[in-house]
Order: sequence, then C-alpha cells, then structure tokens
Amino acid sequence: MKAPVSWIKEYVDLPADVTTEALTDRLTMLGLKLEAIETAGAGIEGPLVVGRVLSKEPEPQKNGKTINWCSVDVGDANGTGEPQGIVCGAHNFAPGDKVVVILPGGVLPGNFEISARKTYGHLSAGMICSARELGLGEDHDGIIVLPADAPEPGTDARGVLGFGEEIIEFEINPDRAYALSLRGVAREAALAFFDGHRGAPFRDPAQLDYPQADGAGHPVVLQDADGCPYFVARTVTGFYPSAPTPAFIKERLEAVGVRSISLAVDVTNYVMFELGQPIHAYDRAKLQGPIVVRRAQEGEKLTTLDDVVRELSPEDLLITDDSGPIGLAGVMGGASTEISAATTDIVVEAAHFEPTSVFRTQRRHKLPSEASKRFERGVDPLLPPVAAQRVVELLVEHGGGTADTGVTVAGAPPRPGEITMPVDLPARISGIDIDDATTVADLEAIGCRVTVTGGTLTAQVPTYRPDLTDPYDLVEEVVRIVGYDKVPSILPRRATGRGLTREQRLRRRVGRVLAGAGAIEVVSFPFVSDASFDQLGLPADDPRRNTVGLANPLSAEAPAYTTTVLPGLLEAAGRNLGRGAPGVALFETQIVAMPAGNGPAPIYGVDRRPTGEELDALEHAIPTQWAELGVVLAGEQERGGWWGEARTTGWDDAIAAVRRLADDLAVEVTVESAAVMPWHPGRCARIVSGDLTLGFAGELHPTVCRAFGLPERSAAAVVDLDTLMRIAPDAVPGPEFSTYPVAKEDVALVVDESVTAGAVESALREGAGPLLESVRLFDVYAGAQIGEGRKSLAFALRFRAPDRTLAEGEAGAARDAAVARAAELTGAVQRA
Repeated sequence: MKAPVSWIKEYVDLPADVTTEALTDRLTMLGLKLEAIETAGAGIEGPLVVGRVLSKEPEPQKNGKTINWCSVDVGDANGTGEPQGIVCGAHNFAPGDKVVVILPGGVLPGNFEISARKTYGHLSAGMICSARELGLGEDHDGIIVLPADAPEPGTDARGVLGFGEEIIEFEINPDRAYALSLRGVAREAALAFFDGHRGAPFRDPAQLDYPQADGAGHPVVLQDADGCPYFVARTVTGFYPSAPTPAFIKERLEAVGVRSISLAVDVTNYVMFELGQPIHAYDRAKLQGPIVVRRAQEGEKLTTLDDVVRELSPEDLLITDDSGPIGLAGVMGGASTEISAATTDIVVEAAHFEPTSVFRTQRRHKLPSEASKRFERGVDPLLPPVAAQRVVELLVEHGGGTADTGVTVAGAPPRPGEITMPVDLPARISGIDIDDATTVADLEAIGCRVTVTGGTLTAQVPTYRPDLTDPYDLVEEVVRIVGYDKVPSILPRRATGRGLTREQRLRRRVGRVLAGAGAIEVVSFPFVSDASFDQLGLPADDPRRNTVGLANPLSAEAPAYTTTVLPGLLEAAGRNLGRGAPGVALFETQIVAMPAGNGPAPIYGVDRRPTGEELDALEHAIPTQWAELGVVLAGEQERGGWWGEARTTGWDDAIAAVRRLADDLAVEVTVESAAVMPWHPGRCARIVSGDLTLGFAGELHPTVCRAFGLPERSAAAVVDLDTLMRIAPDAVPGPEFSTYPVAKEDVALVVDESVTAGAVESALREGAGPLLESVRLFDVYAGAQIGEGRKSLAFALRFRAPDRTLAEGEAGAARDAAVARAAELTGAVQRA
C-alpha cells in the first residue's frame, strides 16, 4: 500500500517537526511495516517543462511503425524561444494539447541522458514523456497529456506533476485490511502520537452526510444475503463522458500506482484508496432490469472487464440483471455494462461482500484485484452509503452530472461484535505495568466503545476492525499502542532436576549409533500419494495404503500423510545417487500415522482451556501415530583402490545395521525369513524380539530399485522405533571382561533348508549355558555330501568363565549341551 505523505496530512494534523522517517518508525511499531520511502520525480535532472503541441505529422516507417514528427512550443526554456522539433511514437495527443517535455541535457530515472539526436530522418531535440519514463507508473502506452489549465509552455513541470512528494510504501498484514486505504493509514498516524489521552487530531473522511433510502433508486434484489448483506445503489445522470480527470485525482492515483483511465473510473478508484471501500460503476443504459445478487447457476459464463470469458462455479457470487451475469461480486465487473466514452448515466454500486466468498472466487478464477484484496480481508460494513455519496459528489462536481434523488439500500450492515475480558488482562499477558485507565483509553483510541463493570471490561468493536474477535486481540491492540519495546525481557527460570527425557536420550543414542556406522541423517516431507505406494509395490489391500488425507496439502501430488518412512528416504537416496554419489547410507526418523476412523477432530476456541470431555474428544479423533526408523544403503559401502575392489551393498548390511542398533540398546533380537514388499522375496528378514515384530530388513525388490533410481541389490530396513525404545532397558549393562583363557569349540550342524541360521544360533545359545561368551556363523555349505534339501551351518563357539580357567571337559560338555538343544528344537544333526 502506497500512501503519499500530503494525502495523510489532509486527514491528520501531525506535529510540525515530524519527519517522514520518524512517522514511518512509529507506524512500523504499530504494525504497518515500512517497505520503502519514495520521492516522486527522484532521479530526474535538467530542464523538464510544460510544452504545447503545435503540429503533429504522422510518418509511416518501413518497419510498419508510424512515428509523429512534432513541433512543440516550450517557451524560452530552450534559450531561443523557437518551437522544438521532437519525434514521438505515441498517438494519444493532438495539436493544442499540453504535454511534459524534457529537453537536451536532462536526465530521466535510470540515468537515461537526453540529447539531440538524429532519428527517423529528423533531429529530435528532446522527449515528450510518458508516466513510465518519469517514474510515475507503469503506463507506457501513451504520453502524459496535461489539463488545459496547466501553466504556460516553458514552465517547470515539476510542480504540475507533484514532484518532491514523499510516498510511503507499507507491507500490510492480512488482518489489517483497514490500512489498505488513506483513511486507515491516517488513523494509524494519529494513533502513532497517542499519549494516553489523545492522539494527533484526526479528520475522518468518512464523516459525510448522505441521503437515506427512499426506494426510488435503481432496483436491487439480494437473493443471497449471506454473501451480500448490504448493497447501496446511487445514480448520476447527465454525466459528461469526456470530462477530464482533475489533476489532484490523477496525481494521487499515480502516486499509489494506478494509471488514469477516465473520470468515472478514476473517481471509483480514488474513493477506494481514500476510504477503503471498493466501488463499481455501471452504464445505466446497458443495465436490463433490476440488479440481482445471487449465486451462479451451472453452465453460466461471464466476460469480465479483462475480456476473458470465464466458466462460473455455483459457489461464485454474482451481480446480475435480466440479461444474466454482469459481474463477479467483489472481484471484477463484466464487460457488458462497462463505462464507455458514450456513458452519460451512471449507476454507482457500493456493497458489502462476505470475505470468504470473495477470496474463494478470486482464487478459483486466478483473478486478484484491488477490490478483492480489500473484500477478502474485511471492509468496514458501514462504508457503502458514505462511499457512494463521495463518488456521486465527485462525479457531479467534475463531470457535470446530476445526482438522482432516488437512493436504493438493500439489506443492512452486520452488527458490531462485543468482546468481554478482565480489565487487567493486557498487563498480565504482556508483563508491562498497564493500569486499567490506560487499557480503556487505548481501546477507545482505536474506536471501541468501552464499559467497565467491576474487574470486567466490555468493548464494542469498531466496524472497521473485523479482525478483533477475542480478548487476546484486544490485548494486542493495547500492547502495540503502549509499545512493544516496553515488553520486559525476562529469562525464564530453568526448572531444577530436569534434563532429557528417556525417549530423548534413546533417540539421540540411535542417531549416534547409526552415524557412527557411517550413515547420514536426512529429513524428508512425510507426504505421499497412491503413486508412492505403487513405487513400493504394495498390494492393493496392504494396510499401509490406508492414509490420513490432508485438508490443505502442500502439493496436490502428495495429498496424504505417510504410513511408512520409506518413500521420502528412497527418493533422497535416488536423488543423491543421480547426482554422482558412488554410494549412500541414509537414515531417517519420522512420525507415521494410520487413520483412527473416528472422524475429524473438533475445533475449539482459544479463549479458554478445553474441558476434560473436549480433550477426550480430541484424543479420540487423533490418528494412530508412532515413530519409525528407516535405513537405506545403496551403491558402494567401501571404496575401492589399490588396497582392493570396492564392496557394494548386500542384503546383510541392512540386517547388520539393525543388529548393531539393538546391541547398543541391549535389546536381544532374532532374524526370521519373511516375504514383505518392498523387499526381495527370499532376501527379506523379520526382526523379532521375543513375540514382538520390530521391523523388516533386507534387499529391496528389483522393481522398487528401478522405480526410485537405485542400483540393484540396494538394501533397506524399517524399525518401529517406539516399540524398540519401550523394550530397551533403562540402563545398558557394560561389557564384562575376563582375564582367563578362552576355550574354542567349532560345530557343524546339518539342518533342512527351511531352518534359519538364526533359529539354530538361538538354540545353541539356550543350550550352552552361562559359559558361552559368543557364537558366530562362519560357514554355510549345501551339496551332494549332505543330501538334497539340506544345508550345513558351521558355528564358532567361544567359552570362558569370568573368575577361573575352565576345567578339562567343561567346554566340551557345554558344546554337547548346545548341540543337543539345537537337535531338539531344529532337528539339527552334527556333521562328522
């Protein structure tokens, strides 16, 4: 929002010694963030004068372009008093018009130096300027034509153009829609100098007398009072369509970044920026029957002012007449009733539209406008009759029209809301010593009607502040007027006896173990689509396809919350390998969720703590969630070189990573064969602890590797981290060391192919007893010597006592007990 300082000062008496910088500092403290301070005409040097066009000779060129060879009277500004010859490519002027001319030796914004130069066969001595060339706007289609009463040729044009005017540009937060007007900015400027009793004197431009409804104006019917509760229509007849726009309106519109179009359009724009109420004007001759506000019907279309034919949605709020749609309410008018150069009778619309409806319409049609920007944030509902009166006055004064006596008012403005709060709430929330009188005075300064009964304050919210809806909004208003810089800086006291929770300690331990093993932690978005599960090869009935949908997803391509950590992790691995990494080892901890099937969560206000029943209802609706750990290993795990060949990932790497983690947390795990996507059948392991399944690990299925751009035999592991941490002991016992010698025993056991090495190992441990220090599988053999469908597993057993040297025969007896238990549980036979 751009606000010329002179326009602000028209409504508020600022202290005489206040600079623009000091004003913007105070406004920034109030919440209007400064973007820039501009000075109109900055960067222009040298002779910039008023000129009168004496002649204009069109000259077509070979390239198809037509230029105008002009003779321009610039008075004595050129030192000779003779007319100046200038080539101009614009065509929106005629002989006798007054224009802005920069003469040789001048400099335009962007350090563009003007000199006499030969072009198109003429010596062009200067330039006739457009608004864009002077830095006054983006209009480059035509040059600036000055009013007929502009000063005589040769006069410095800076004063005519309002150069030297300081313009403040603000960044306006969505909740401060009132500041998208000079009325709102000026009100804030007055508030910036509030001393607890009164601010700078403020003259509200909305304090206008206007005629009351008499039912004799243009008829209006509100079929959708929710979308449009209030509509005012006024009529001006006998308007002179060629009447020029006054210089002060043109200059102010240019200062806020809007180009001048015609008097009727300029007046509606001017009042919108002045008061904050968007206005629309219709050519009454083109209206057919009453104006009707309703929702669109299926299949309806509208050609908007930008000449685009738009397919309408039944959710769109329309302005219509007997011919059909003539405007998108609060967004943009239609071309069929547009003001033209022949318009003599004008119907002025000033209405209040429901913000959400306007927002959805402009988003649906990708049609943001200055009007929708204001309506979707909330406009003062009391403004329509005032704004309509202001437009009528300007059209009558400058366009020679007559205000029709008929005034139409349909509906009524929404009633202002009330907020009740403890009068000391601002002091308690902010920590500032704010007394009750200051709270009351500050709220009254923003326009609230305040009453205090006992310790309770009731404020009737001003209509221009629809963002004030609860007590904490009032707290913010009081604190911003008192000054955010007054909020004390107090370090919170550290609670004694607290540190990391058990879960935090274990999570950090998990990260340290995997990082120590050479893996790198990544963080990915937990959002997926059905395509993500297709890439994982999950069957149609896999429970992991049952996701929680997102009401407002970041991307329509990933509209659901994930049920597994793998999609994002595998994408990260593929992305890194695709960028030249020879190998990756990645891990990620992520919260995953399954729908609880209990419907959406209820939404409560923020003005109180939810009751126990309300908290239970929230808990009931929350999806089932748990922390899941994922590990992905792909490509080279050990680099090759002169010392040997590189080692690539194998299925056992993923299992080893889980085993290493379980060992560090002192959780005993065993490995069982499994067949679960996205792992390769026959190379997938279920990780088990007791009767709990902790997760899966192994080699990824080849189709999954191709889907994510991973090399074949890439491996992955997924672990239910919550369950793993729950069964982990609080204290991990340290390793025990014995100085006594170890006894080594090796056994080779023949079992069926279906028996896993993990099952045999578990049986050996169970049978060997407390003397067993370690057991390790060091060989697997299958061949004719042991028969078809059988395999030989060779284990190295190590026995040691912590307090003595083992006696002769103790290690052998423990070995025999281990073999016997393995034979009992797995059918193992010791190989000769």
